[in-house]
Amino acid sequence: MARGPGKYDDEATLVRRRTAAKAVVVIVVAGTRGSGFSVQAEEGVVLPLPTLLRQIADDMERESGE
Repeated sequence: MARGPGKYDDEATLVRRRTAAKAVVVIVVAGTRGSGFSVQAEEGVVLPLPTLLRQIADDMERESGE
């Protein structure tokens, strides 16, 4: 994961602040700045993110019948 602001970092900041989250992942498909994502996380919180993202992908595939 690259360090520094992502394409949708402003949106990630907004979500993180409004939710008081320790981590947020914003994924955008065909947005105003194209497709992309931004991740913001406190130190140590980023470690469980890959597992969580895999679970989300598995759930989406299951629900779509793929």
